[in-house]
Amino acid sequence: MTKNNSKIKVVAASVCGPMHKYCKLPCQDYFKHKTGGKNFVAVVSDGAGSAKYGKIGAKTVCDTLVDLLADCPFDKIKEKIPLAIEVARKKIMRHRLNKNKDNAGMIDFSATVVGAACCAGKGIFFHIGDGAAIALKRDNYEQFTASLPENGRFACETFFYTMDDWLDSLRFTDFENADTIFLMSDGLTNFAFSPDFSRIEKGFIAPINEFLCNACCKNKAVRALNNTLNTPLAKRLNSDDKTLLWAKI
Repeated sequence: MTKNNSKIKVVAASVCGPMHKYCKLPCQDYFKHKTGGKNFVAVVSDGAGSAKYGKIGAKTVCDTLVDLLADCPFDKIKEKIPLAIEVARKKIMRHRLNKNKDNAGMIDFSATVVGAACCAGKGIFFHIGDGAAIALKRDNYEQFTASLPENGRFACETFFYTMDDWLDSLRFTDFENADTIFLMSDGLTNFAFSPDFSRIEKGFIAPINEFLCNACCKNKAVRALNNTLNTPLAKRLNSDDKTLLWAKI
């Protein structure tokens, strides 16, 4: 849990999905946040399971976006986000594991992006691919703003910031006056929403929100969130990696 002068609290956790454990693969998800700049910025990225270096792609985009957006003037942030993603792409292009140093090699680093930037009661979600984001007020779970997953023609197909046409898949969602946000990778979207995404699953979202709002100890909060994401039922319902970032803003 992180706290700065603006009293923003953040708790986040990633757990490796049972399928990755079975195949002896690491968790491909990554998250990063920063509370010390002009803006609060948080990003979650899901490295593609089929991508050899998906975790590197996920870490690169999270680190880059948080670093470059934290002190950006908020009224210019929609212009800055694509530029920051392009910086992350250039890092992947030059990465030592991208042998050819070209766009074709970037497929090995494929990863989604779901992030938030907030300042003075205003916020924006930015999103490429699956995963999801929610902004709400703690006392009203019926009214919320969400950035929903985007899949391709097939259920298992989504979009990545490493694609040539990534800019076509970049989406923005504005929100105001929220006091809580959730960012999550695809492994949790079926827990957080009704099947048609018209409602929040309050049996999942509300208990986590209430517990984390009242948690005073960082280690206990992170441990509890890890345990929630790693229950036998959660593993059974979705075998993918799972990442949840919660922030009280």
